[in-house]
Amino acid sequence: MARGHSGCRVTARTGSDAKNLLLATLLGAGRHTPDKVAMTSASGSMTYGQLDALSAQLAHVLVDLHGVSRGDRVAVQLAKRPEVLALNIACARVGAIYVPLNSSYTDREVADLLDDAAPVLLVRDEVINHTTPRVGIGDLLIGSSGFETIFEDEECGVHTPAAMLFTSGTTGRPKGAVLSHANLSFGCHTLNDVWGITSDDVLVHVLPLFHVHGLFVAAYCSLSSGATMRFHDGFNVGEVLGAFAESTLMMGVPTHYTRLLDDERFTAQRTAKMRLFVSGSAPMLRSTHEEFFARTGQRILERYGMTETGMITSNPLYGERKPGTVGPALPGVEVRVTGGSPGAVEVRGPNVFAEYWNRPQLRTSEFTPDGFFKTGDVGVLDDDGYLEIVGRSRDLIITGGLNVYPKELEQVIDEFPGVLESAVIGVPDADFGEAVTAVVVAQPGVALDESELRERAQASMASFKIPKSFVFVSELPRNTMGKVEKARLRVDVAQLLRGD
Repeated sequence: MARGHSGCRVTARTGSDAKNLLLATLLGAGRHTPDKVAMTSASGSMTYGQLDALSAQLAHVLVDLHGVSRGDRVAVQLAKRPEVLALNIACARVGAIYVPLNSSYTDREVADLLDDAAPVLLVRDEVINHTTPRVGIGDLLIGSSGFETIFEDEECGVHTPAAMLFTSGTTGRPKGAVLSHANLSFGCHTLNDVWGITSDDVLVHVLPLFHVHGLFVAAYCSLSSGATMRFHDGFNVGEVLGAFAESTLMMGVPTHYTRLLDDERFTAQRTAKMRLFVSGSAPMLRSTHEEFFARTGQRILERYGMTETGMITSNPLYGERKPGTVGPALPGVEVRVTGGSPGAVEVRGPNVFAEYWNRPQLRTSEFTPDGFFKTGDVGVLDDDGYLEIVGRSRDLIITGGLNVYPKELEQVIDEFPGVLESAVIGVPDADFGEAVTAVVVAQPGVALDESELRERAQASMASFKIPKSFVFVSELPRNTMGKVEKARLRVDVAQLLRGD
């Protein structure tokens, strides 16, 4: 993608009849009910009318005070607050590309991403040593107060870039995935349909706003359906339990659900008004599914997506939700597994991004000739079309020339008495190339014995799959979305086994 290109064109019109695909998706429902509360937070509430007005004022600020125009990148690193969504919508109105940055990134990490994205503006409260012009959210809001609440929105269609999110960079330098107005709008409409999200819903929003799950799934689905969000800065079990009494929907990561289950106050009575619990961003243990159902009588709906694609599959709202799977492909999305079973998971559809920022060569390497995106995941499709993710291709262990899929072993080990959870990795080995290694977390108060675990493994696994070593830790390292950081584990465990 050439820098500065967006596909937008300017026409004279009022804000109400602008032909802006993402804006129509996010504010279309709310414009019919401007007095309805869109978001609540610790600082107060914001109606859909106020959100619409503030986004227009912020669009004026971006254009008139900071020189932002269509196709420009606007990088944002802010704490979670309703005004962040207003700024996001303002960027859509301008035709700018919204670039959310993880709030935990260090200055060095932020500087590297700024060098790559070359934004015209960084919205961040803390000063940073970089050439990109910076402004704090407080100054943006103060500046917006003098502007009109109507903005002549840029005309942006299906191919117009709307956002750029950086991949985690666990296998190298982070890459910016460019998502279009059509990508994001498709996700909203499709998920609202398959999950039955309407204006009657109240969402317990416990996720960050810099990630696909918290922004493009949770927040966008709520806004596009005209629902109400209850913002929580983090995941406080007591606050979330209290929110259930006036809510209908929650989207979270497995860690959120295990924390709820650890609290004796979490009961079926507490969740009586909740109609749906969704989990994603990391795989959920079968035991968590089972315990959640036993405690509440409800089954968690697990789904699957990526930064580059938004959501890909989902267990059904009505019908069987199979623990261990992420459900069939969403309507309009094609999913296939190639190269055997388990095999490489590939996806094609209107949810799939067009390209990586400034990396045109990856169009060839990351897509198949017939247009399927190579997810890098390894999976199995069952006879009903439900997808099970076995692991990442980079996590595949090749030991003595034989393939070992970590998730298969993890599912077995997690069932052993006294085991809370496990992560299976490969560490360098002179004889086998890689040695299968199990990193295990014990249940509270349990002392695990390596020889006993090995005996159980021998009774449950082929000999080449049996871990050469069991390493016991108090907890597995995870990123902000709850995914186990296996790259970090491989380094730490390899050093430990070498005696470094």
